Amino acid sequence: MTSLPQMQPGAKRLGLVIDLDTCVGCHACAVNCKEWNTEGHHAPLPDYDPHGADPDGVWFNRIHSYEAKGSGGCGKTVNFPRSCLHCENPLCVTVCPTGASYKRAEDGIVLVNTDICIGCKLCSWACPYGAREFDEHDGVMKKCTLCIDRIYNESLPEAEREPACVATCPSRARHFGDLADPESRVSKLVAERGGVDLMAELGYRPTNKYLPPRQTRIETRPVEMPASAPGGLGGALLALVDKVLSR
Repeated sequence: MTSLPQMQPGAKRLGLVIDLDTCVGCHACAVNCKEWNTEGHHAPLPDYDPHGADPDGVWFNRIHSYEAKGSGGCGKTVNFPRSCLHCENPLCVTVCPTGASYKRAEDGIVLVNTDICIGCKLCSWACPYGAREFDEHDGVMKKCTLCIDRIYNESLPEAEREPACVATCPSRARHFGDLADPESRVSKLVAERGGVDLMAELGYRPTNKYLPPRQTRIETRPVEMPASAPGGLGGALLALVDKVLSR
């Protein structure tokens, strides 16, 4: 089995902070992730049977939508992106019999060495977040890499050295940075908004954090119909439209 590295003092913990309040569920992050990481297949389409009745394939990032109870008893749609959380205590690494799954000491990113992966799927069974993907074509396990080939690519402008999912998010619901640095933008977001770990009770200590949806309240009041208006009902409706447009 594979051992976890001894994390050094001052080491980075790179990860994502995802704002569930502003995620609109557009799937742009999933599509751009697919395009960047697996363009060798049919990206950004599914890998297998992309135009058929049963498309399937490897997706490092998936988005689920739920209906939650909002304020005042009203329903609210919550879009929930899911990918590898790059845990501090990743059991997907420790169960790996070949060392293919490993955690980097310098930045905490969890990766898979596909050259020595035997596709036994033990890591997928150990991951409670469903973040491991088995590539039927290559016969190995794959997962989110935090776009390590982008974030350390010195040929890119510094502003573009971020994961593909972060770069493409139209609502800026995804944020990338060093969560070991309390002064980083992502750490401040977590502190200000009460960022939480997904299934913290399991003890995996995920690096990625979620910012919970904020309670919103929209004050409304009924629009009163004019008591009387020239022209009967039609005149009343025109008067109402005029009143609304002139606010």
